[in-house]
Amino acid sequence: MTRAVVVTGAGGVGKTTLSAALGASIARLGASTLVLTIDPAKRLADALGVEHIGDEPALVAGSDRMWAAMLDVSASWEAIVYRYADPEVGRRLLQNPYFRAIADRFPAAQSYAAGERMAEYIETKKFDVVVVDTPPSGGGIDFFRAPGMTNDLISGRLLKWLTGSNMPGRRLMYRFTARPMLHIADAVLGGPMLGDVANFLIDLRTMYDALSERSRTIESYLKGATTIITTTADPTPIHETRRFFDELHGIHIEPAAIIFNRMLPPAWMKAASRPARGGRDAELHAIAVTNLRAWATEARRQSDAADELSARYHVPVYPVPWKTPPPQNLDELDKLIEPTGIVQDLLS
Repeated sequence: MTRAVVVTGAGGVGKTTLSAALGASIARLGASTLVLTIDPAKRLADALGVEHIGDEPALVAGSDRMWAAMLDVSASWEAIVYRYADPEVGRRLLQNPYFRAIADRFPAAQSYAAGERMAEYIETKKFDVVVVDTPPSGGGIDFFRAPGMTNDLISGRLLKWLTGSNMPGRRLMYRFTARPMLHIADAVLGGPMLGDVANFLIDLRTMYDALSERSRTIESYLKGATTIITTTADPTPIHETRRFFDELHGIHIEPAAIIFNRMLPPAWMKAASRPARGGRDAELHAIAVTNLRAWATEARRQSDAADELSARYHVPVYPVPWKTPPPQNLDELDKLIEPTGIVQDLLS
C-alpha cells in the first residue's frame, strides 16, 4: 500500500524544505516517493534546485525514485467538479463566479483539493510514499478539517433549506416561483447576483452524495497517515503547534513526531561558561563575551521549548540545525534531515 506522510505546521517554519528533505531521504532508502506541495511561492522548486514544478508529478533530476508536484488548486477543483457532478451541472458551476471565488480563494477549499489529490495518488499505487506539504492555514489543522468542513457545507441545514431535500421538486418550484422573484430583485439591484447565488446553491447541492462519500474516504487516509508537525522556537509557531494539539479532538489524528527546525547547536549553551581567550582589546573582549552569553541563552531557550513540547504532548522531537543558505539540491536536503534519524524511526 502507498503510505502517506503529512507534513504540517505554521507558515514560515521551513515546512516545504523539510518536506523535500523527508522525500529525498525516503527515496534514498529505496522507496519511490512523491512530494506534493501546495506552496504558491514555489519553494519546493528552490529546495530541489529546479526551475519549475508543475501540477503533474515529474521525476526530480539526480534521482530515479523521487517525484515532485505542486498543486494547481483551480485545475484540481475543475477535476473534482467534472468527476462528481453531471456534465451540465459541472459546466454551470465552473462558470459561476461564486463557485470560482470559493475554489480559488478559500483556505478550506484549497485544503480539500490537496486532500483529494493526495487520495488520488494513494489510489494509483504508483508511489510507495506520498509526502504532502500542507497549506499553513490554521497552523495546519485546517487541512485535516477540510473534508468534514466541505461535507458540512454541502449538507448543512441552511443549504438544505435553500435548495430543499427533494431536488427535482425544488427545482420545479424554483423555476416557477423563486426565479421570477429573483429576476425582480436583480432588476432593482442592477445585476444577476441573486440568480447566480441561487443557481450556485442548487447546483452545489446535487454534488452532496458523491462529495460526502469522498470526504469520508479522504478522512480515512488522513487517519492512517504519518503526521509530522514542524515548528521553530519563535513564539508564533510554538503557539500554532500548541493550538494544533489542543484542537485535535474530533479529527482522530495522532501526530507521530515534531520536527523542531532551525535549532542552534547544543554546544552553544556551554560556550558562554568557558573563558574567552585571545584579543587584547578589553572593549571588544566584553562585546564578545556578551554576544556569547546572548547566543547561549537563545540556545537554552530553544532546547527548553523543544523539551516542553515533547513532555506535554508525549511526542518525540527531532531537532534540525539552522542552515544558511538553505539546501538547494538533493544531497543537501538529505544531509539536512538524515542525522536526525526521523526517517528510519518513522518507516521502521
